[in-house]
Amino acid sequence: MTLASGSTLVIALGGNALLNAGEPATGTSQRANIAKVAAIIAPLLSRYRIVITHGNGPQVGLLAAQTPDAAWPLDVLGAESEGMIGYVIEHELAYRAPKQ
Repeated sequence: MTLASGSTLVIALGGNALLNAGEPATGTSQRANIAKVAAIIAPLLSRYRIVITHGNGPQVGLLAAQTPDAAWPLDVLGAESEGMIGYVIEHELAYRAPKQ
């Protein structure tokens, strides 16, 4: 299948895609995995409109485990992890995006 230049591509990244099995669940390892994905997506930015969606299940679980006595409800932790992941994706893509 060939897509016309200017087409919209929707790319979905599951929360588990940001952590490989057996890796430490750290920000450093997740950022490294996002950087790998960004390196694949970045060349597409000059030809297509890109929409990226992402999961955050494992990340919410990690935040919940770090939150003493359930200080924050899961919806707040979900929003926090979505913001963190989205920021890192945007940052890594901007770093690798073709210069115009």
